[in-house]
Amino acid sequence: MIAENQLYISSYTTISQNVKYGFLMSIAIFFASLAFVFNTPQEIIAGQITILTSPANLTTDYFALSNVGATLFNSGLLTAQAIVLVRMTRAKVNGPIIAAVFTVAAFSFFGKNLYNSMPIIIGAFTYARITEVPAEKSLLAALFGTALGPLVSEITFNMGLQLPEGILYGYIAGFIAGFIIPPLAKHFVDFTKGFSLYNIGFTSGVVGTIFTSVLRSMGKEIEPVSMLSSGNNQAFTIIFLTLFTLMLITGLYLNSGTLNGYSELMMHSGQLSTDFIKTNGFSITLINMAFLGYISVFYILFHGGEINGPAIGGILTVVGFGAFGKHLKNVLPILIGVSLMGFINDYDMSATGVIIAGLFGTTIAPIAGRYGTLIGILAGALHLTVVSNTGYLHGGINLYNNGFAGGFVAAMMIPLLEAIQYQQEKRRQLREPVDPAEAVKVEN
Repeated sequence: MIAENQLYISSYTTISQNVKYGFLMSIAIFFASLAFVFNTPQEIIAGQITILTSPANLTTDYFALSNVGATLFNSGLLTAQAIVLVRMTRAKVNGPIIAAVFTVAAFSFFGKNLYNSMPIIIGAFTYARITEVPAEKSLLAALFGTALGPLVSEITFNMGLQLPEGILYGYIAGFIAGFIIPPLAKHFVDFTKGFSLYNIGFTSGVVGTIFTSVLRSMGKEIEPVSMLSSGNNQAFTIIFLTLFTLMLITGLYLNSGTLNGYSELMMHSGQLSTDFIKTNGFSITLINMAFLGYISVFYILFHGGEINGPAIGGILTVVGFGAFGKHLKNVLPILIGVSLMGFINDYDMSATGVIIAGLFGTTIAPIAGRYGTLIGILAGALHLTVVSNTGYLHGGINLYNNGFAGGFVAAMMIPLLEAIQYQQEKRRQLREPVDPAEAVKVEN
């Protein structure tokens, strides 16, 4: 009999839940400890206060808003909070959980903090309580739903309200957003048919657009911002290459020093919900995450981009979804498509907005996984054009703008691709010769 704290995956090595929790906690400790390499405790505390008490609309790079140490500590703190929530709900660490925790860590570099995430989390778990479903069922909505953290900060600190009123109205708005995200997300997955991995990103975009529309109708200005840092490439290239190398070594060690099983992992399209830990094992998943980390860093450097808060968010999100739908085979076509469209339309490919459009645009990687490289390149190209125009709709209060745009791209492309595939299959069947023996069987 298999122990409750273990996950058994057919012929793959059994890895205990404690090891997986330890892996996630090591990420939190890594970032929190690294903070003190860059700044003093006093600077970190002062930076944390700035982060907690400032509007956080896209794109507010916490490196530029405060300092590097405070930003790293913020990420470590929110990652630890996410792990505590996973523990409290007694959820097993699987692919979706790893993707969610890494996404929380990612967006803690630009937009999420303890203050603006709490009401959304409370709202999501309240929904679970009222509908009498296990808290675990709303866990992913609670973690991913913190995409709307800037809604709370915007109302609290940027509406001209007295602080007590700002806190009250900000928390009410955050609670409502968190409460409605779980049922809406369940519905919207049918809209994209699982071909956009950031399903709650699309849901948050819809919810954010509604809130923004209401606030604008009241005469409140809500606009995306652009606060970006520069000059951290050397340090963070070393940091992330070291981190991903440690992940690769660990994965190889757990996989008997081989890449056996990786080609099987890349046979999956990645369409929701593809849990690589369940299908291929933790060790191969860890190797896949490391490879995606390398590709993400080199993608930024190749285009001459800055490794700042939003770019780091893109790196960590791609890595996290290396456990839940993304791999080299379905990610690369999207990156190529974004790059080609950028070059064709004379975009500044080193601009952070374009860089993160590529990284976060891998939300539609399953399109490449299902329909092939050329279609994936087309999807990536289309994504860049769409995401350039969706930020205004929600005013930047949805941090997952690429998830919002990716949902539209998937919803548009998939029905067309399915129709074409259906016609091709129909023509193929008509061309196939009928076996006389089989025809006799049918007649009888």
